[in-house]
Order: sequence, then structure tokens, then C-alpha cells
Amino acid sequence: MSKKIGFIGLGIMGAPMALNLIKGGHTLYVHTLGAVPEAVPAAGATVCDSGKAVAQAADIIITMVPDTPHVAAALFSDNGVAAGLTPGKIVVDMSSISPLETKGFAQKINALGCEYLDAPVSGGEVGAKAGTLSIMVGGSEAAFAEVRPLFELMGKNITLVGGNGDGQTAKVANQIIVALNIEAVGEALLFAARAGADPAKVRQALMGGFAASRILEVHGERMVKRTFDPGFRIELHQKDLNLALSTARQLGLSLPNTATAQELFNACAAHGGKAWDHSAMVRALEIMANFEIGQPAA
Repeated sequence: MSKKIGFIGLGIMGAPMALNLIKGGHTLYVHTLGAVPEAVPAAGATVCDSGKAVAQAADIIITMVPDTPHVAAALFSDNGVAAGLTPGKIVVDMSSISPLETKGFAQKINALGCEYLDAPVSGGEVGAKAGTLSIMVGGSEAAFAEVRPLFELMGKNITLVGGNGDGQTAKVANQIIVALNIEAVGEALLFAARAGADPAKVRQALMGGFAASRILEVHGERMVKRTFDPGFRIELHQKDLNLALSTARQLGLSLPNTATAQELFNACAAHGGKAWDHSAMVRALEIMANFEIGQPAA
């Protein structure tokens, strides 16, 4: 059944996600800061001048913006989504933001008689275009059941993790694992190359054993071939690890290796690499070693 859907945030991820919803037969009302990608209205979406207008027109409103303050502005500014809500609507935030702030956003939306789902994604631009994102959801089972058909147009691995905030918590956990795996692959391939082995063949050998992973497969190849165009930008992964580390402090947790990974990202950023793909974390390791994967060992 066709639904009236609002979509706020038409960036690298949001635009293809919106297009997949249109392809699924739904009516879209969209709003974004900056220029609207031509493909979205060309596919039939109605462009609105505010989040309020989107919320007035749609029954389910999705936000896909960069960070916690952007979600707060999209939802609660004077012309934001909350100003256009009426009871019974559902707000779905698919951004990657603070789990603790998410719980507060949900309470404010619930107070307006509406449901709230936090549903961050993993899979990057490639997954957004292909409709194969992993989607981690926090919220009520009833709201999840209603929105699930939309999630299925955008992703493949869709999990209701728990209550509001739990989707964001799962995404932060995902980003911890990804960052630490990038560091591990970078160290291993740098070690192999400096010891005189062919890093491409070492990677190939490791792909057949217990060390095999998607990071070794995809980002290991990037490291060997020096292809660091994003992808997923270092500055975005820095944002996610900031969420991990700041939330950990609030919870009284120590995440020592997450902190190390963040410092390596910080070193890349200091060398002009905020917009590099996050696999380029290996460049920070290479700088410390004064050796690059791919150059002949001395």
C-alpha cells in the first residue's frame, strides 16, 4: 500500500534512500538544506520549504542528516518537523547520532502523540544505492511493524534491537568494531610489507583463514591499491567515535582501543585527510613507520 512519506536530508546517503522509497511506489515529500538533487523531484517527489511542511503532508517522516545537532534542528526548530506533527504520525531518524540524546528526542515526539524510531544504518553509499543497508532500530514493536516495509526497500539486514536509543547504541558499537578492524588490517599489512612480503598476496592468504573479514576484503584492497576516495569519510567516523567515547565517559566505561583508533583518525585529519576514506587510517600508521604499504622494503 502506498504511503505518504516525508524525507529530510538528501545527501550522499539520503538521496538514494529516498529514490528507493519512490521506486517502491510511495509518495514522497522532501526537504534538505542546500540544493535538492535533481533525480529526486525528477522521480516524482514533492519538494517542501520546511520540515514543518513535510510533517504536515506525510504520515511517516524520515530524517537522514549528519549529526545530533542537525537532528535536533530538523525536529525542533521553529519550522521543524515537530511543528507540523499531529497525533498518530511516526518519526524515524536514520542518522547516526547520540544514543542518550535520542532518548530525549523520542520523549518529546511521544509527548505530541506520535511514535519515534531511531534506525541508523550501515553499508555506506553503495548500500544506500543498492537498497542493501543494515538497519538497527530502537522503538516500539508496533511502530517497527508499520515502518518495516519501508525499511525493506532500503535495506536487507533489519533488526529491532530494543527501545528508543538502542538502535543508535548498536550503530555506535558497529563503528567501534569497524574502526578497530581497520586498524588491525592496517597494522598487519604494514607489518607484512615492511618485512618484505607482497601485501596483496598476504591479504589473499589471510582471506582464506580465521582473519578473514569484510574489512580485510574491501579496505585491505584499498590499502594495497592506495584508493582512498570515499566511501565513508574519516570525519564522519571521527564523529561516530566521539559518540562512543563521550557516551562511554557518561557510563563510566574505558574504551582504550577505540580511543587509539580515534587518535589515528585525528592524525590523518591533521595531514589534510578529513575527507579521505576511513580505510586511510593506515596512512597514520605509515607516517609513524616512515614506510608505505606498496613501496619496496629496504
